[in-house]
Amino acid sequence: MKIFIIEDDISVISILEDIVEDSGLGQVCGDTADAPADPERVLALDPDLILTDLLMPDKDGIQLVQELRQRGCRAKFIMISQVSSKELISKAYTAGVDFFIQKPINLIEVRQVISNVKTQLENERALKAIQSVFAGREDQAAPRPDPAEARRRRLKLILSQLGMAGEKGSKDITDLCMLLLEAGESISQVGVSALCARLPGPPKSTEQRARRAVERGLSHMASLGLEDYNNELFVRYAARLFPFREVRAEMAFQQGNGPRGKANLKKFLDGLMILVEEE
Repeated sequence: MKIFIIEDDISVISILEDIVEDSGLGQVCGDTADAPADPERVLALDPDLILTDLLMPDKDGIQLVQELRQRGCRAKFIMISQVSSKELISKAYTAGVDFFIQKPINLIEVRQVISNVKTQLENERALKAIQSVFAGREDQAAPRPDPAEARRRRLKLILSQLGMAGEKGSKDITDLCMLLLEAGESISQVGVSALCARLPGPPKSTEQRARRAVERGLSHMASLGLEDYNNELFVRYAARLFPFREVRAEMAFQQGNGPRGKANLKKFLDGLMILVEEE
């Protein structure tokens, strides 16, 4: 696994490189020890994983992630920062960050998160290899599947993996995402209430059903995390579809400590759209 480190503190770069190399997690193919991050250089090196700071003097990490994503970068992103603002962390996930690690750096946490990403990448590559084998056996004359139907099936699969398939709001969420995909819009542009108004029936009822379904998904993710923090579905979906602070709150609640975690429908739809388009 090739790893690129974007950080303005040379000592932090050195610590991260030591963690990667000593743990056998991959190869550091580049860093920003000598110069600010250059998107062209990052894209040319084609890393599998990018570790990036949030606050940097020339361009913040969120802007950089957005620019690289827009230019077709398929790497996984781990953002490392001492910032704890919920708004900034949410903005980072929306921009395309896969995981968020708080400073000061904890060796065990960094090693575990990078290891999870490595496992996720290996699983994705194995799945693509299997898919390519079966694709090669298909009759070339067979009609291509409808892209919209393929997206709908992908949405249903993800919701099923999240334990939400039996919820009434699951269909509403699927329909809301299909509306956004067909219009080429994001939930940030439209707004949850306005989007719900585009479906038949009372918008408030649609929104309530969807929120209840997302609450069910949050509960399911928390239970998976409590059983096994390295559970593949927990690693893949928890931080991308739910505010991770709320996942931890829900985990604590299920252990009898504190109030329930709060589901965020907008965050969920944002993350779900990204996941569907990645396939």
